[in-house]
Amino acid sequence: MIIYIASDHRGFVAKETLKKYLAESAYNVRDLGNDHYDENDDYPIFAIEVAKKVSGDMDSKGILLCGSGVGVDIVANKFKGIRSSLCFSSDQAYVARQDDDANVLSIPAEYIDEEALKKIVSIWLQTPFSKVEKHTRRLSEIRDLGIESSQLLP
Repeated sequence: MIIYIASDHRGFVAKETLKKYLAESAYNVRDLGNDHYDENDDYPIFAIEVAKKVSGDMDSKGILLCGSGVGVDIVANKFKGIRSSLCFSSDQAYVARQDDDANVLSIPAEYIDEEALKKIVSIWLQTPFSKVEKHTRRLSEIRDLGIESSQLLP
C-alpha cells in the first residue's frame, strides 16, 4: 500500500515528522508536497494531488495536513471515491476507518502534538473497514448519489 502525504506551510513541520515516523515503520510513503517551507503556498494544490492519486488507486491511502485540517478535508472530499475524515483524536481515526472506510486522513497540525499525531495516524492505518452490513449499505448510498458533492451546494 502506498501512502500519499502532503501539506501546506501550516502543516509542513508535522508532515516532515510524520514522514520520518512512517518510513521508520516500513510504510511506503510518497510526499506530494510541499517539499520546502513556503509561507505563501496554498493548501488546495497539495490536497488535489493526494486526492487524485488515491482516487486513481483505491488500494492506496492519503494523509493531508494543514493548520486546521478543514481546508484539505474539503478539497479531498470533492474527488470521486474519496472519503476524507478530519480527525483530532485516535478514537475518531478508528471510527473513520472502521465505520466509514475513510481513505484520506485530514489532520489539524496546529491543534495536536507530535505524540497525538503519531497515535492518530497509527490507529487510522491499522484499523480495517468492518464490512458490517449497515456501514457497507451507507457507503453504497453515498456512491449512489452519482453526483459530486459540489453539485449539492446552492
